[in-house]
Amino acid sequence: MKFSQVIRFGSVRPIPFIRGVAVSAAMFALLLAPVGLQSARAADTAAKGDEAIEYATPSNLASQGLLLAATKAGKRLVAVGEFGHIIYSDDQGASWVQAASVPTQATLTSVYFVNDKLGFAGGHDSTVLRTDDGGNNWTLAYHDVQAQAPIMTVYFADENHGFAMGAFSFVIETEDGGKNWKQRSLVEGSQEDSHLNMVFGEKKTGTILVAAEFGTVYRSADQGKTFQEIKTGYEGSFWGGVSLADGSALIFGMRGNAYRSTDDGLTWSKINSGTDKSIGGGVELANGTIVLVGLQGYVGYSTDKGLNFTEVVRADRLGYTSVTEGPQGSIAVYGEPGVKLQPDTPAEAEKAVGFHFVSGS
Repeated sequence: MKFSQVIRFGSVRPIPFIRGVAVSAAMFALLLAPVGLQSARAADTAAKGDEAIEYATPSNLASQGLLLAATKAGKRLVAVGEFGHIIYSDDQGASWVQAASVPTQATLTSVYFVNDKLGFAGGHDSTVLRTDDGGNNWTLAYHDVQAQAPIMTVYFADENHGFAMGAFSFVIETEDGGKNWKQRSLVEGSQEDSHLNMVFGEKKTGTILVAAEFGTVYRSADQGKTFQEIKTGYEGSFWGGVSLADGSALIFGMRGNAYRSTDDGLTWSKINSGTDKSIGGGVELANGTIVLVGLQGYVGYSTDKGLNFTEVVRADRLGYTSVTEGPQGSIAVYGEPGVKLQPDTPAEAEKAVGFHFVSGS
């Protein structure tokens, strides 16, 4: 299968990127394409009662399987992926431990920590998980198989107020730390059913931004009570975003398209991502370097606050969806082959993991 699509209400539309989809043509089939099949399977399980909840299976290969999102939980790194796998590292990614208890086998697409202990993860079957111990043990905070809307992104403004968003404008909100959730519209009265691929907060102002389809960014300056639609001038999908220490923000997505805002998300200008490969994840390192990752082994480095990126193409040519700081002098990239380490500068990364063409390759 070269391209995968979701059929909804009689229409055919492309599947979005990796907060709920895939990092290559083969992975489209693994992630959103089988949503209906996964939902049917999970519905059968749910019909048997709560006692039939399937827990993630322990695996020595959890750090080498598909991982779709990663983040920091204090000094700990936590990553999530297929089969309900959640892993964590207390040595900045040098070694990994699988979470002891995860009450789902659904593909997990997003993870967010409020502090070093309290965190949330979201995924297929409209699943939201909660942890109170830094990611070792998780409980089921929300689950609605009938919604058939994969959660692609979770975000909490504080310990109580949070959002989970996903396919076809599906939004749920909690004001009590995930104990109770209510479904809502992102924009009151809107009939839009676009995919909401990533929600993130501006570090300085607390403004909430949502990277979505059709070149749209949704913006809230009132803690998420209301959102306004911002058109960037781009017509494709945005799959991720990251807020920067200087108060600016980046969004990125299809075919290397990336935009930057310096006015709290009100206006956006195109930047040089250094690539035409689709981009799915990004991070700002402690030293100020900004790193983006995406399809076909793309890793981009910027030292000018995200205006320009230097592309390094990993020799494995695989898809990557998330990136974090790694052990000293390195970054950790997450995607098709699990988690991989590489140098945190483009020159060193090119030598260590870069693709080098030789005759016959």
